[in-house]
Amino acid sequence: MNRTTARAATITQAPINPTASEAASDPAGPVFEIDDVSKRYSSVTALDRVSLSVRPGEFVTLLGPSGSGKTTLLKIIAGATRPTSGRLLLGGRDITHEPPGTRGIGMVFQNFALMPHMSVFENIAFPLHIRKVPKDEIRKRVTEALELIQLPAVMDRKPRELSGGQQQRVAIARCLVYRPPIILMDEPLGALDKKLREQMQYEIKRLHDDLGLTIIFVTHDQEEALTMSDRICLMDGGRICEMGAPADIYSAPKTAFAADFFGAINVFPGRRSAGQDGDDIIRNDDLGAIRIAGSLAPFKDSAGLHWMVRPERIRLLEERQTEDNAFDAIVVDRILFGGLTRLIVRVGSATLTLAQLTGSSAFVGKGDRIRIGWPADATVPLTSD
Repeated sequence: MNRTTARAATITQAPINPTASEAASDPAGPVFEIDDVSKRYSSVTALDRVSLSVRPGEFVTLLGPSGSGKTTLLKIIAGATRPTSGRLLLGGRDITHEPPGTRGIGMVFQNFALMPHMSVFENIAFPLHIRKVPKDEIRKRVTEALELIQLPAVMDRKPRELSGGQQQRVAIARCLVYRPPIILMDEPLGALDKKLREQMQYEIKRLHDDLGLTIIFVTHDQEEALTMSDRICLMDGGRICEMGAPADIYSAPKTAFAADFFGAINVFPGRRSAGQDGDDIIRNDDLGAIRIAGSLAPFKDSAGLHWMVRPERIRLLEERQTEDNAFDAIVVDRILFGGLTRLIVRVGSATLTLAQLTGSSAFVGKGDRIRIGWPADATVPLTSD
């Protein structure tokens, strides 16, 4: 057992709230449940019958555009807002009407919320002081927390003497130190620059994995959600419109909204049809017949039918190469994104985007005539709802 793992084992044992802890460590059921929760403000429905179960040790991200309801849901979980209907269960205990202070839920804010007149040590120790933990135990836990976030040398500094990334780690340590059964994170990386955001993504995932933390994370950043989550709940209009593992939601979304939100540039309308061999195909006015893998039986008619193909699934075809879906195209633009080059091509009146490794597409220039294609299993049927 290495030093980090040993400290992780130490800091997660003997929690302050036995009931919450037993729920968090019980593998038989969810640690937290949101049951048919709605929130209405006069004539506005901010949340519409949302249900979600969070398993122990799971990293769940609430993702969506502004106004989708993700922050309202987080406030309800934290106890800052009361739901209009529905209930919240923490380890089987109904906490719907409990005040925030008795829920024992941890919270990490976007603006760090550190107390400027206190040292780092005092900031981390504060939750333990209000819980009347003995001084020797406080020093032990704060020291362990500082080592977990790899900042033992800054315990006597004030927050203003730390970088943004260090302040965020201290805010996380302040949450870890009292061992909550679940931690809420409200866009905690939103105030950081891109490089620091990426570093903190790694730090949060490291702590999550090492300590087996249960985290509900709110963000509007798709890349952040894909990088960090075990499961993503994509929200729109106060509802969870799609939920699943990051790879599934990215590669095989069910709705045009989800595909578009995750940056699927190649999303097109279509209608259900049959090919010469009798198999289901999607027919598009610009591209013609688009082959798919499987059946369109779940799509009862063509109303609202869309389809997508991810840019990285489209490849350049060499002479005499073919694919299930193959088209002649003209390159209209090329954009460099580090190790990837995006090729914008036109097929008839339709515009598609390809994502190629930079070296592999270096020979392609604007105005070149090329041939592109993708396999049938890269065509993903979508509904508009």
